Amino acid sequence: MTEHLSIWGELADVDHELRHVDVGGVRTRVLRAGSGPDLILLHGTGGHLEAYARDIAGLAAGFRVTAYDMVGHGWSDLPDRPYTIDVLSDHLIGLMDALGVESAHLSGESLGGWVAAWTAAHHPGRVGRMVLNTPGNIANKPEVMVRLRESTMAAVTDPSEANVRRRVEFLFHHKEMVTDELVALRRAVYSRPGFVRAITNTLVLQDPEVRKDFAWDPTWVGKITTPTLLLWTDHDPTGGLDEAELLLGWLPDARLHVIADAGHWPQWEKPEEYLQVHHEFLRGTA
Repeated sequence: MTEHLSIWGELADVDHELRHVDVGGVRTRVLRAGSGPDLILLHGTGGHLEAYARDIAGLAAGFRVTAYDMVGHGWSDLPDRPYTIDVLSDHLIGLMDALGVESAHLSGESLGGWVAAWTAAHHPGRVGRMVLNTPGNIANKPEVMVRLRESTMAAVTDPSEANVRRRVEFLFHHKEMVTDELVALRRAVYSRPGFVRAITNTLVLQDPEVRKDFAWDPTWVGKITTPTLLLWTDHDPTGGLDEAELLLGWLPDARLHVIADAGHWPQWEKPEEYLQVHHEFLRGTA
């Protein structure tokens, strides 16, 4: 892959559609590209569909790719209600219904992985294969919750260049890969009217009392029958390989792939390997 220049540079030669879709009254920003089996990409806490800018062209070569801003994120609507995992999963199912997608492969990063897994457990007929990309804090460690909550709130309540850059750098092992464009984009999201309230509604998931109803647990994870790839890294700040081993023990049909020399966003730091493992796993050739 050529050196990254910009988000637009990654999409410049890719036929794609960017629009807003009504999902149960929630104006939802969606990018679609490619043709083939449906593949839906889910971003993480405080994120947006541009998290996958470096991968859409490569994935669109074999799939009909849908990347979207979850409710309360990016440039989707920000209704005032807690964005618990069931709410985010219902929004995903509603989006699939609005787009006429009966079943899709899911690839979710961080919070998006949690939403994907919950959806696979509770709506098994809607999910083909699934990739859980650095899903994070499977063991529900309080120190991880505090760090995520504090770093995110600091950036949203004061979206200065320095604060937002620090928050984005948290996602990377190679922090020099954080571009001015990526920071500016996230500053624009965090500066939206109502976004402080929205991120507060997202961060309820870092409250142990709220989280306990949705926490990773074998009682619901064990219901997931879809073939699952655990895509981990060796420098993920939210959870180590010990947590991947927990999921391997809970999931009936799962395998692990570790991307070296990357942090919480391997789809940005190591796009070639990210794309290769997705094509191989989702096509059933690996």
